[in-house]
Amino acid sequence: MIDSEGGQLGIMPASRALELAAEKNLDLVKIAPQAQPPVCKIMDYGKYRFEQAKREKEARRNQHIVDIKEVRLSLNIDTHDFNTKLNHTQKFIKSGDKVKVTIKFRGREMGHPELGTAIMTKFADACQEFANVEKPAKLEGRNMIMFLAPKSNK
Repeated sequence: MIDSEGGQLGIMPASRALELAAEKNLDLVKIAPQAQPPVCKIMDYGKYRFEQAKREKEARRNQHIVDIKEVRLSLNIDTHDFNTKLNHTQKFIKSGDKVKVTIKFRGREMGHPELGTAIMTKFADACQEFANVEKPAKLEGRNMIMFLAPKSNK
């Protein structure tokens, strides 16, 4: 048994504990019902629930939802287009989002997946300073997909 200030009251029957709680106009709450004997505390349960809800609301407010943005490349991408895609990726990563980099193979391009791998490697190397490769480039059907994540600040 623990009182409202956090002091130990010792082991006592449930009826005596309820009487003590009633005298102080507070509630008797089981903190550890699995323990032998169960641990109970005298507290204002309504106030406790309110403070707990307040803490959860504050935690939800401070969390950031990570979105997955997509950047599409092609096998015959030119330097300026490549740099534009790189700048978009950098902007997405800086805002804390993950980036899915995709190359879609069309027609006879399917015969040269090594060209797609080369472009993906070049893109990953260009993103090295601000992003980590979360999943390396992998061919799935007609698409080659790679995931980039923000670098963790350790």
